[in-house]
Amino acid sequence: MTDEQSKPSLEKERNRRLIIFFSIFALLSIAVLIRYAILMLSPSDPTAAAAAKPFVERGPILDRNGRVLALQTRLGNITVWRPDVIDREVLSRDLSPILGIPAVTIESRIASSSTDFIYLKKQVEQSTIREIENLKAEGRLRGIGIEAIVGRIYPEKHLASQIIGFVGNENNNGLAGIEYALESELSPPAVKAAGGAGNQVFLTIDETVQHILEDIGERLRQENQAEAVLFIAMDPRTGDILGSASLPDFDPNDLNSSDESSRMDRPAIWSYEPGSVFKVFTMAALLEAGAIANNTVFMCNGRYERVTNRGEPVVINCLGAHGPVTVRDIIIKSCNAGAAYAADKLGAEAFYEMLKDFGFGARTGAGNPGESVGYLLSPDSWSARSKPTIAMGQEISVSALQMVQAASAVANDGVLVPPRLVSRIVSPKGEIIRSNQAEQGWRILSPETARAMRSYMVDVTSDIGTGWRANIRDLSLAVKTGTAEMIDPTTNAYSKTDFIASCIALLPAENPSLVLYLAIVKPRGDYLGGRIAAAPIREAAEALVDYLGIPRGRNPQIIHPGFISPDLPHNPVVDTVVPNFGGYSKRELLPLLFRKDLRIEISGEGYVHRQSPPPGTPLDSNTVIILELE
Repeated sequence: MTDEQSKPSLEKERNRRLIIFFSIFALLSIAVLIRYAILMLSPSDPTAAAAAKPFVERGPILDRNGRVLALQTRLGNITVWRPDVIDREVLSRDLSPILGIPAVTIESRIASSSTDFIYLKKQVEQSTIREIENLKAEGRLRGIGIEAIVGRIYPEKHLASQIIGFVGNENNNGLAGIEYALESELSPPAVKAAGGAGNQVFLTIDETVQHILEDIGERLRQENQAEAVLFIAMDPRTGDILGSASLPDFDPNDLNSSDESSRMDRPAIWSYEPGSVFKVFTMAALLEAGAIANNTVFMCNGRYERVTNRGEPVVINCLGAHGPVTVRDIIIKSCNAGAAYAADKLGAEAFYEMLKDFGFGARTGAGNPGESVGYLLSPDSWSARSKPTIAMGQEISVSALQMVQAASAVANDGVLVPPRLVSRIVSPKGEIIRSNQAEQGWRILSPETARAMRSYMVDVTSDIGTGWRANIRDLSLAVKTGTAEMIDPTTNAYSKTDFIASCIALLPAENPSLVLYLAIVKPRGDYLGGRIAAAPIREAAEALVDYLGIPRGRNPQIIHPGFISPDLPHNPVVDTVVPNFGGYSKRELLPLLFRKDLRIEISGEGYVHRQSPPPGTPLDSNTVIILELE
């Protein structure tokens, strides 16, 4: 080919390459333009991006009487942008009294941080934010920022904390307790997607009952140097858990100061050998099955002895040599040998099925998603010792919720009613979405068996019974005490130093409307249930019968055809002007937080000491009412 012939071909190749080059360049230019367009349309400020998200108001959790136990509020995270900080020492000194953090700690955190952006303190209240804003308005606190967030507050702090649970700091989603179990009600998926308010959850818990149980329980824990205390109050007729204390507890407002032990809802998720309190249910099962009668006599010479078909001896020691004993004596004197001999009268399979009827070995479904099933092996796994040992409350583990559930059958003339923690769920508009009506229950004992057991338990409070310290002169209590040895996990044998002291009571014994159950875990010093658990049961009963209006000798019920006007707590009236809030308590102010037409910020504890704006100020949609409590 000649040079003249090759020129058109080279020219054509150059043109093709130029076209490809400019096409690629054009595509890249378009991509860059699209990218910049997206960046221009997107909010550059993270707070603006957050503001673009739909606002979700998590529903409150309340007690049975409408007292607020958990609600959403406006909070703030305090941040530092290091490049803007002029003097770390001065800044730290100014912030220290406001944040409650030592100045040296603040200065050290700023100086040692590997990033320029630092969180100094999260979820601070509005009163703290206002102090910081005031200093910033004076030109101080350069580099300090306030990141507005919504958060969860728990006005009653430690009260029923393990039942209520808590939420995560970042997403406000439930992580434990009712906050977790009813996440879809408190913050429904539709609300999360489109914004709005979640539903209100009303518990069966009564705030006053809970206070009484927690106060007594915490004092017991300290006096006995115990590892833990469990204390439950339940209405056996409905299954309503009126109070459920688990000590030690924690403050969900300050989650970082808690540990796993303090966050544990022991009555629901912890299982243990119940000891002699369990004899109430094993003796009732044997009576109901017809294996023994009320007047059947067993001989206790200080221990239970039997030789198996294989010639193996089985020996179980008793607390003493009680001589001839009936079912009544077994309950009153807590006779281990008598209970073991009585269990020999019923086959293993039938005995096992009766225990299952009481609800042992299964969850009660009260409301905690982590509830324990306990430990109840089937008879094909039992040894020669199992049946007599179970009869006295060992070789079986239970939860406290299972114990009060089983007690409901004895209290209700044989009808078992499962416990419940949630009363109803109400929409933001006040409409009842779900009402957890109390279950009718089901019969597992005859009325005669249940009444016989209650009569024996009443005698436990007599001078010869183990529960005489629970006796109340003008109120009949059906009581059973217990002391259980605990398994040492290192040796897998019963410990000689670790015990659970317990006591259960049904009152009034003739027609019970309250079940009390107390367990003291690993007390130091005295450890017998009759000595350290019976008296606190009496103390709680004295307080609760008066509060709940249960009939007693010095608190009779009076029936009359008229009406009374009780002096109920008053709530401040807010209409066209700002009222005088002075002296109002937080409880009286909380209903105002649910009004959509008001903007109210509450900080501190106690009673209103300062307010802004002052009383008489005209109220409009832009008014923010600030109330500081002391």
